[in-house]
Amino acid sequence: MLPGQKKYPHIFSPGKLGKLETKNRIKYASTETNFNYSDGWVADKEVAYMEAQARGGAGIVTTQGAYTDESGEGKGYVGMMAIWDDKFIPGLKRIADVIRKYDALSVLQLMHCGRVGGIHLDYTVGPSVVDQRLPRFRPPKEMTREDIEICIEEHVQGARRCVEAGFDGVEISGIVGYLLSNFISSYTNKRTDEFGGDAKGRAEFPRRIVAGIRKAVGPDYPIIIRLCGEELLLDRGGSTPEESLEMNRIICNAGVDMLSVTVGWQESAESVISRDIPQGNWLHVAERFTKELKLPVCMAYRLFEPKYPEAALAEGTIEFWESCRAMIADPMLPNKILEGREEDIIPCMACNICLARLFRDAELTCGVRPTLGHESEADWGFYGFVPTDDKKKIMIVGAGLAGLQAGAVAAEKGHDVTIYEKKDKIGGQAATSAKGPWGDNEFMRLVDHLASRCEKNGAKIITGKAVTPEMIEKAAPDKVVFATGALPDRGALAGGDGKNVATCLDVMDGVVKPGKRVVVVGDKGVAISTALFLVDKGGYEVSIIGPAKKFGLDVNPSYIWRYMKKLKEGGVTQYKKHKVKELKPDGVVAVDPEGNEVTIACDTIVLANMAPNNELQYDKGEVYSVGDAIVTRRSNAALHDGYRLAMSF
Repeated sequence: MLPGQKKYPHIFSPGKLGKLETKNRIKYASTETNFNYSDGWVADKEVAYMEAQARGGAGIVTTQGAYTDESGEGKGYVGMMAIWDDKFIPGLKRIADVIRKYDALSVLQLMHCGRVGGIHLDYTVGPSVVDQRLPRFRPPKEMTREDIEICIEEHVQGARRCVEAGFDGVEISGIVGYLLSNFISSYTNKRTDEFGGDAKGRAEFPRRIVAGIRKAVGPDYPIIIRLCGEELLLDRGGSTPEESLEMNRIICNAGVDMLSVTVGWQESAESVISRDIPQGNWLHVAERFTKELKLPVCMAYRLFEPKYPEAALAEGTIEFWESCRAMIADPMLPNKILEGREEDIIPCMACNICLARLFRDAELTCGVRPTLGHESEADWGFYGFVPTDDKKKIMIVGAGLAGLQAGAVAAEKGHDVTIYEKKDKIGGQAATSAKGPWGDNEFMRLVDHLASRCEKNGAKIITGKAVTPEMIEKAAPDKVVFATGALPDRGALAGGDGKNVATCLDVMDGVVKPGKRVVVVGDKGVAISTALFLVDKGGYEVSIIGPAKKFGLDVNPSYIWRYMKKLKEGGVTQYKKHKVKELKPDGVVAVDPEGNEVTIACDTIVLANMAPNNELQYDKGEVYSVGDAIVTRRSNAALHDGYRLAMSF
């Protein structure tokens, strides 16, 4: 018995998809990649990505959604694969074949993106004309009864092609604002015919799709459907949880073998999958459907660490652990758990860079896995690096994310690596960020993972030791990497050395306890994080000031709206378009948008404008810089910088 089977017996017990048996209870959930060609043909890059997901050990592997209509009304992503014609079957078969190589069941997803579709058109389609709340999408057009009948048949023909391509099952997407969910929700469905009205009417369109597919594929071919358990759209007239349960029951009774339950829409005004939502938070939604529908249920949202799905499986809350972003971050997650190597799993930080990229019509990338999209390229080392035959002595200054990443990769390639950190603990700004509220403690999962990789590959980490030019000379490394990160810029403003002036790092690390009235100087993500840290601690009157018209422009869209809402709820005063002039003992002197000089009174001024830390100067031999030591950015840049640099060694 392997370690994972002993520790997580329910995850690694055989499961059932219809009459088919799965080797475990892990289902890789569908995600778009934008790797395919713009006309819907499957690309080699997509096949390599799907092979990685199958090779990683999941029992069920689901493709990205395939659009079913020639016009492209259902196409929501520039690199979305197509299934509207038999000519696409050979390309789709490549994916089914590569999944089967690794003893996994292959499932193809059919997806019509509805009101968020029509990526190459100037309109979208749906049950009714309801204005878009998200500005990036196009205006909707109401589908006629003929349109609906054609769309149903397109889904049926897509399922037929799925069978012919050799997939073991078919999945229908009806979540987050895609077409099926548009019909289901009272927010977007205002029809008065048989496809609208009450819950039964709103369920009729997806019910007919399921029934049509069941008739076409026969009684034994597995059908999965993804549906919202709770839309989180009550603020704009959406369906209640009770209605969602009723409609899902109607739809599933038409011939579904497994239900994948999700929560929320892209238009929901509540957070669903960001870090401020605790892991396991949505399992109660899945549990309700498991109990009421008596149908195998799976769920993906906020289930990154195996202890959460294991407990849910043991309690009968879900039948399968569905994993999406966690397996974008590391497709090898199932096998690493099985082999007892959880520390080797690249941990998803729920940074949602993957989603931000897709919504901007770019290829999928991952904040923590630079190899995403390079699975077939040996030089990128997704399946490991070939040991170098030219071993070098490498000194890395700084054990933040960039330094740890560079050290781990260089050591894996066989180099002699030593990482120096002047603080007593590793992690740099990530370790400080982990002290923040609302899930930021998860950053330590990333720090611990990188430290483990360094240790396993032989990279030495020395803490509590500040590097000097003399040390470098004495060590005589072949290469020096400055991963010294960034520091709040004390010298940028007059009065920056005042006794009432502290840095954001000192405040969050607990070195300095601010007075009651605090002004945070800065308008980027670091300043917002500092303000939120103080709000969470309580007892402070917090203001934040900066020249930007809009704060947090460097923050992922999935988070900035949440952060701004929390700042407002926390009573934080925002001084936008204010240019800070001077820091004084009684407050911050600034110039307001009208050109007037104002003083914002406070007890403590906290500096949160970051600048590269270039305190250590050394330019002899091969010297490199990575991460914030070059220019201040977000954590993903540090990780990618460190990886790419070490690849070149």
